[in-house]
Amino acid sequence: MNIVLIGFMGTGKSAVGRKLAKKLGMRYLDTDQMIEERERCRIFKIFQEKGEEYFRQVESRLIKEVALRDNCVIATGGGVVLREENMLALRKNGLIICLSADPETIWKRTENDQERPLLKCKDPKRRIEKLLKMRKPYYQKADFTIDTSRLTDEEVAERIIEVLRKEKWI
Repeated sequence: MNIVLIGFMGTGKSAVGRKLAKKLGMRYLDTDQMIEERERCRIFKIFQEKGEEYFRQVESRLIKEVALRDNCVIATGGGVVLREENMLALRKNGLIICLSADPETIWKRTENDQERPLLKCKDPKRRIEKLLKMRKPYYQKADFTIDTSRLTDEEVAERIIEVLRKEKWI
């Protein structure tokens, strides 16, 4: 079984995923990082040069592949939920955990990151709010959600482990 972290950018999927994998003795996979390695290009450049649709196609192919692995903590890109095929593939052998945060926290965590293609706009705060609202129904399909707004990465990892034990998933 895999543990799959979904959620909006800036909610801590990568940092929490690394900690969680270490604590559980599982392999850690970051789909955005894997895409960059395979494409030999940063994600923001892929968006700039080839567009979001191309990126989503590459992402979906990779998701089908990583979903077949076992005993992994998989940190996904924030938009992975937009394609039902991705979620179906990940759910076959995975527990879906959504990391969430309030818009202000997300803005504070991402405002200095120049490599967030979806925030390259006139009003990034408003864009965060709009995207969160649009993606909310997708994120709500997770097996459970943890709000990371006021928690450290360590605390989030510990809460996930608590839930996994309580629900007898580990």
